[in-house]
Amino acid sequence: MFAKKLLQKASGAAQKPAPAPPPRGCLIAEDLDPHIVSHYGIPSTASLLAFDPIQCLLAVGTLDGRIKVIGGDNIEAILSSPKQLPFKNLEFIENQGFLVSISNDNEIEVWDLDLRKTASSLLWESNITAFSILHGTGYMYVGDEYGMVSVVKYNADEGKLVQLPYYVPTDALAEAAGLSSPIDYPVVGLLSQPSSRGTRLLIAFSNGLLFLWDASEDRVVLVRGNKDLPTEGKTANDSLEASHDELSDLELDGKEISSLCWASADGSVLGVGYVDGDILFWDFSEGQKGKTSNHAVKLQLSSAEKRLPVIVMHWCLDVTRKNCGGKLFIYGGDIIGSDEVLTMLALDWSSGLGGLKCVGRVDLTLSGSFADMVLSPIASSRQSGVFLFLLTNPGQLQAYDDTSLASLMSQKENNSSASPLPYPMVVPTMDPRMTVAVFAALNVNDKPSLALSEIVVAAKSRTPRTPSGESAQWPLTGGVPSHLDDYKLERLYIAGYQDGSVRIWDATYPCLSLIYDLKPNPISSSFTNDQANGIDITGVDASVTAISFCPKTSCLAVGNESGMVRLFKLIGHKSGGTLEVVTNTDKKGSLLVAHHLHQEDGPQWLAAYSFLSSPVCTLRFVQSTRRLAVGFKCGRVAMLDIGAPSVIFVTNSLSDTGSPIESLCVKSSPVPTDQNSISSEALDDLILCAMTKDGQTILFDGNSGKMLASCLKPLKNPTAIRMHIIENCYENSEMPSEKHEKKSHMINASESHSPAGEHNAVTETKFVDQIFENSLFLMCSEDALRLYSLKSLSQGSLESIMEVNLPRTCCWMGTLKKDGRECAVLLLYKTGHIEIRSFPNLEVAGESSLLSLLSWNFKPNMEKTVCSDDFGHVLLVNGCEVAILSFLAHANGFRLPESLPMLHDKVLAAAADATFSHFPVHKKNNDGTPKFLSGIIKGFRSSNEQKVEQVQDFSHLGNIFSSPPYLKPSAIGGDDEKIIELNIDDIEIDEPTNILPSTGKDKKEKKDKRTDKERLFDGASSDAQPKTRTVDEIKAKYRKAGETSAIASQAKDKLLERGEKLERISQRTAELQDGAENFASMAHELAKQMEKRKWWNI
Repeated sequence: MFAKKLLQKASGAAQKPAPAPPPRGCLIAEDLDPHIVSHYGIPSTASLLAFDPIQCLLAVGTLDGRIKVIGGDNIEAILSSPKQLPFKNLEFIENQGFLVSISNDNEIEVWDLDLRKTASSLLWESNITAFSILHGTGYMYVGDEYGMVSVVKYNADEGKLVQLPYYVPTDALAEAAGLSSPIDYPVVGLLSQPSSRGTRLLIAFSNGLLFLWDASEDRVVLVRGNKDLPTEGKTANDSLEASHDELSDLELDGKEISSLCWASADGSVLGVGYVDGDILFWDFSEGQKGKTSNHAVKLQLSSAEKRLPVIVMHWCLDVTRKNCGGKLFIYGGDIIGSDEVLTMLALDWSSGLGGLKCVGRVDLTLSGSFADMVLSPIASSRQSGVFLFLLTNPGQLQAYDDTSLASLMSQKENNSSASPLPYPMVVPTMDPRMTVAVFAALNVNDKPSLALSEIVVAAKSRTPRTPSGESAQWPLTGGVPSHLDDYKLERLYIAGYQDGSVRIWDATYPCLSLIYDLKPNPISSSFTNDQANGIDITGVDASVTAISFCPKTSCLAVGNESGMVRLFKLIGHKSGGTLEVVTNTDKKGSLLVAHHLHQEDGPQWLAAYSFLSSPVCTLRFVQSTRRLAVGFKCGRVAMLDIGAPSVIFVTNSLSDTGSPIESLCVKSSPVPTDQNSISSEALDDLILCAMTKDGQTILFDGNSGKMLASCLKPLKNPTAIRMHIIENCYENSEMPSEKHEKKSHMINASESHSPAGEHNAVTETKFVDQIFENSLFLMCSEDALRLYSLKSLSQGSLESIMEVNLPRTCCWMGTLKKDGRECAVLLLYKTGHIEIRSFPNLEVAGESSLLSLLSWNFKPNMEKTVCSDDFGHVLLVNGCEVAILSFLAHANGFRLPESLPMLHDKVLAAAADATFSHFPVHKKNNDGTPKFLSGIIKGFRSSNEQKVEQVQDFSHLGNIFSSPPYLKPSAIGGDDEKIIELNIDDIEIDEPTNILPSTGKDKKEKKDKRTDKERLFDGASSDAQPKTRTVDEIKAKYRKAGETSAIASQAKDKLLERGEKLERISQRTAELQDGAENFASMAHELAKQMEKRKWWNI
């Protein structure tokens, strides 16, 4: 019996009780997954540009570890690095779908554009000072602060970034430059020479030395910039008539290089910018052998002694000058203290580099401080020619085409300027300035939503790609939009602006598309100068302050700074509609004036209410009736009838101090679901709840405006943010009132404020208990969250059942739903922290921040443009950036990743590869683009000044870079070299010979022997398989004329001879093996001895 009880006790201890499941509708940490859905706009911290001319994609690197990728058709994406560090290099692996970045901590990261995340990374041990990708391949050159140049390759099949054995030996560079010690200066520039098949690399050091290195031969081809070498050249100034002064010597001592670029299509001329502001053009043509002189031409933008460093240089080839001229774009080099400009020079050296002259100069005024620029020819179905992408701070992107650049050069004498094409923002936020926004979710099964979906599909085809309406289109066309078959309009993003306009986007998928742009001033034949029969409507273009959308009726209400409320219906047809303006209201009623207005298909302007001059703070549709509640800054509340435009009632100020109306809520009894039964006659059981900014809450009869209840302010000086009525959130067993102390705020006659000026006590009505049953009132202020029971209003008190003090100053609140029930609140603090608190106890379920998600810092008034829906989607605006965040793990309303557009067009990439393979040599148009590229849809783009020869074969580079320099396994021939097939019958074994005096014939025989030896061992390390021969091939090779017996005897002799050869080969192999072992042992001993010696004793 005792053993049985002991066994039961042990088993009971082993079986721990399972944790109680969370209450229904409660949010837990596993339900949260904060992430970015989409991002639009250029970050204000943008600092770098990169361009893929084939895919026509532009990448923007930032100082906070983000990369913005921009294509066409509103395709944008944001890539975020875990380390929020600046990028110092950014470059595409062209037409491969990969982007390479280098951060300030010298980590090389490869980004997969398909997956939108890092594919591989490599942390470099030393400080990277120069970086370049061999265009069209995965090979990368890396230069560091110690003068080392290494080769890295990204293998797309394996998804790995590896450092290859090959490097550029610094001792060979020093020997070529005539230096006594290896070069240890930082590498400041790496450029692959055009038309060299990737084997020649230009290496620039900070001390001014320039080397052209040939990796296939492991040697220095040319050296430039050495102060010890005699230099001849001429100086050309920036005037139209260049003066030429003979220079006996260019002072190169201490000239530090700051930028460089190729200035010719074949890599024969290099432009180099220096820290002192000089620009030198170096001749890199090999010329005659044995010539020791260097050729250079100096150019200066200013004759002042102190000039700015030449920070950036880009070259644009002018094919009309036959590779002897073009345009040079320069940032820097001008006098210190001058205006910040980008200088464009037209240069010509048709008579030779020594005769270089400047034939034109234009200074482009920058809209902000310079960040970066990219110059590249583009050939697409939309645009063609050379484009200059210019990035300035903070986050301003502009583009110049070759036409505008040519006009700037030709119109210089007239002092006229061509305006650049601004980056077309999908969601404008600064020009004009966005003031308020709403995120509206639609019921896809409602008839108005279905009708609106049809209108949206038709409207998209009419909406221009460039929202600004520019005649010239933005040149980027990269990416592939997503196309889902079962499209239905599910969400709208509506924004109001300072100029009174309203824009509406389709937000069903992450790629937003503009539907409507509602201008503040309509076209009307009945009134001019914004006046209609003496009724002043000048306030129509005031700044928008409030927006509300009713999905059941497709009605949009817009309130502005002047107190006007405009009413639109998004579903309408082209007709001569009527605009009804409701003006001043008094005891006799409102004054209604009708105006005939011609309107096109789409949103119809139905009415305008202008009866108070106070700014509109909040709007709220009563969805069960055709009514609209309006809260004003003066503290008054109005109820509008939108069925027959009129004002039902207007209250007096609800606060003694005139505090603005911060929030409105409407409660009504259930109504029939039939849409036809909704009318302005349905007036039963309608309660309006208003909250002022100072925290006072008042309940009204929504039909008459009579006050039903009023509560005191919970604190002396609270700042209320929002109130929200929670519908059936708690069951009786879940009510937290039993665990928390109740705090009552009794209402008496002296504390109540009637809209008609009467002091009435609290009116107890039967429908209050019915409407507010199982409903709670949530009030959010800057310092606390408070829950109240609305049912207690009928007893004349407002009971606080819970109060939670917030750790930081709150500025915005939203709600989340789970399983159809409100489960949590989403709080945004002024510190940028984001907090999710779950019902029923308002405990913290999760935390995040703007800094961790978006690399944003909170800015003043940011909360005014924050909006959300009930499904965990929040839309925020920060400067020129717009981002959509999702917080719920299981909510996938945007259908990710299927709805995301593709950044890398694989079809275009395959077509480009196939086209290039059939055009090994191609001609170019006048703009520098290949002729065959211009006719292909979406266009294949030629390269910039450093990428002129795009179509090259780089298959031989694998053999070059697979081994260290001077240790290549075989002669470099690439895949085009034919493999020599040998059989044993073709091998002649060297016989022992007597040693005789050396003669010319013997030397020739020795040379032949070396050749045979190389032929014998060539390809010994390869994995080539023996060639299978057919019977006919064997008969054709060994068939001999004569009798059968003679043929058999000859075959026997051959067999014996082969056996002897095999035996001799075996002996020679053993001798070679012994010799190799002896040599390896001797080399090992020598290495040990050399380790103990210093480098100066070697």
